[in-house]
Amino acid sequence: MKNYTNEPIVVQAIINGTKVTTDKLYPRENPANPSEIVGYGPLNTREETVAAIDAAAAAFPAWAATPLKERIDRMQRAIAKLKAATPELAKLLSREHGKALYDAEGEFAVSIMWMEHACQTAVDILQDKVQEHENGKTITTYDPIGVVSAITPWNYPISLSTIKIAPALLTGNTMILKPSPFAPLAVSKVIELIAEEFPAGVLNMVHGDAEVGVELTTNPKVGKIAFTGGTKTAKSIIKAASDTIKNMTLELGGNDAAIVLDDFDVNDERAMRRMVIANFLTAGQICMIAKRVYVHRSIFDQFVEKYVEAANKWIRVGDPFHPDVTIGAVNNAGQVKFVQSLIDDAKKRGAKVIPLGRVLSPELFDKGYFMQPTLVLGVDYNDPIVVEEQFGPTLPILPFDDDEQAIALANNSIYGLTSSVWGNEEHAIRVARRIEAGTTMINTAAVQGLDVRFPFGGVKQSGIGREYGAEGLLGYVETHVINIPKVGELPYIPE
Repeated sequence: MKNYTNEPIVVQAIINGTKVTTDKLYPRENPANPSEIVGYGPLNTREETVAAIDAAAAAFPAWAATPLKERIDRMQRAIAKLKAATPELAKLLSREHGKALYDAEGEFAVSIMWMEHACQTAVDILQDKVQEHENGKTITTYDPIGVVSAITPWNYPISLSTIKIAPALLTGNTMILKPSPFAPLAVSKVIELIAEEFPAGVLNMVHGDAEVGVELTTNPKVGKIAFTGGTKTAKSIIKAASDTIKNMTLELGGNDAAIVLDDFDVNDERAMRRMVIANFLTAGQICMIAKRVYVHRSIFDQFVEKYVEAANKWIRVGDPFHPDVTIGAVNNAGQVKFVQSLIDDAKKRGAKVIPLGRVLSPELFDKGYFMQPTLVLGVDYNDPIVVEEQFGPTLPILPFDDDEQAIALANNSIYGLTSSVWGNEEHAIRVARRIEAGTTMINTAAVQGLDVRFPFGGVKQSGIGREYGAEGLLGYVETHVINIPKVGELPYIPE
């Protein structure tokens, strides 16, 4: 496998099985060392995007008619290639993204886990369901939708692309995928590997600016949009797609609450470490990270003390390739500026900001888009750092007085992606049942509690539809009912 740690690479669009070169390129820098260019992505045009959509539309009839076993076999060959390429591609992802190498390797592992699970369960989920009953017989089939436009973000580019690619192609759809310009390189190489195992036009890829995104969401040949990203962008997509009433799966923002009950054991070091990881993995740049923590007032001071101890042990900021580093760089300068603005605003409002962990290389830290994680205390429940999705390495912790208040605080958000409750299991489950979220985890949070066998998605403005689990496959099909009634006269219709 090619070594991606030396010279900058150039990735291209893939249209109808062919790499399409262009002179219009954009650079992707290394967030840990912004003076280093890791590679270049193409700026594709609207015309090239139309060509990709046309190729997918032309490939759809034959691919939809391909037996499921062949689709699964092809996907399994792609998975085998991806496994072999993971060591080098994870390095490339770490360099272009800023996340620690172990974190990049973990993203590939989760991606492969889901792709394998989708292959293993596809037959049972997608086979015809035949029911014989007093009125005759009914056959329920699951038909592919058609052409799928997938638009993916930068924070977990591999997993948030394969989460769409595997079910879309296994169910007989064709696809055009657009990666984020903030992490376009490793995911492009992944898509190249997968596309090689499928007929031309089944899996296409384009890069580019707004005009590319507009075409992917408005073109009448597109039957479904699969988008992961910000809620604001999703609102524009919904409006753009309204003229053709497209099927959609939208996994959007989250401001995920963690509730620490009065019966939580603050001396449980492993649980406290899980909490720290749930707050700061990938420098806090995960949609399902726990972004605001509510702690029962009776244990608040003890919790903060033990939390700081755990954070100072686990958090080590620095070179993503250093074996001791747990948190690398923030992905881009704009995100650093936004997160810092929330911290500065909290300071102006009188909050106490506590730095966490250690910076292993101050010289590198000053060069790159690094932020030392911080704990923020003394903020109001409605301050911006609490109500907005920070998407970075800072965390407000606030007290509550009883379960009713904690539930109200957790639900007081336009978002409802994930949440977590920490404490006695039975008590925690009672509280969890009343939280408005797509997923609630008990005594863990974020990716530590993710299970690809079960559906994932949000409520309220955190999204529409579900990914992972059986629902992750069924989100890419249309349910088709075939009725075969018994021959006979209906008593309520006159002759």
